[in-house]
Amino acid sequence: MFATPAYGDDTTTESPEKNEWGGKMIKSPFGLGLDLQTKYVWRGMEMMTEDAAPVLFPSINYSWKGLYIYAMGGYAVNGKYAEVDLGASYSLDNGLSLAFNDYYYPTVDSKEDEYLGGGKHTGHWLEAVLSYNPTKIPFWATLSNFFYGADKYIDKEGKEKQAYSTYLELGTFYNFLDNNRIALTVGTALNKSCYNGYAHDFSVCNLELKYTYSINFKSGWALPLSVAYIYNPVFDKSFVNFTANLAF
Repeated sequence: MFATPAYGDDTTTESPEKNEWGGKMIKSPFGLGLDLQTKYVWRGMEMMTEDAAPVLFPSINYSWKGLYIYAMGGYAVNGKYAEVDLGASYSLDNGLSLAFNDYYYPTVDSKEDEYLGGGKHTGHWLEAVLSYNPTKIPFWATLSNFFYGADKYIDKEGKEKQAYSTYLELGTFYNFLDNNRIALTVGTALNKSCYNGYAHDFSVCNLELKYTYSINFKSGWALPLSVAYIYNPVFDKSFVNFTANLAF
């Protein structure tokens, strides 16, 4: 139980359809989320290669019509990893969407990294994403590019250059009753990039087969649980990953 603040009176004569500012009560455009992954694998990449542990992803989001804005963190249960992500996207009725994301990895780069500074040693990775997800076809396509930030490599002359890592993902799925789904994903790196160790011009870096089982409650709330088999041909690595998605 929450205690009633001493400075306020919890009694009111206003209609419950009005909020404290006098405005009409509406359905909240904000949402909360908490995801759990037993192994943090993203686009075929193993994000924690040492001291690996399950990772929690708390998030808050705002949606209005086609606009979606979010802030998300990623924190390993052993304290060996941290991540802060911000992003915004806009979706059209035809299935196209455009997004901009800022991924911040302070523990990956250095302890001296600054969130609002850092210069060329910044821990930020800025990304532009174009997606196509039609409503009547079981298919999606995503094209993304890191256009600024810590996505850098050393060329043959020993100079540091922006890599502009580009990732193309194609996927399909099959739905069952009660919102259960099996999905197949193929992800490729289109240039020398973070997805292939900056060593190949083109490579298939992510093959994933995932089954999602949704526990549906009488209240209408659903708890999606999924297990994915992931294989990365570039590094010859395979993973089996469990994910739980809580959304409020």
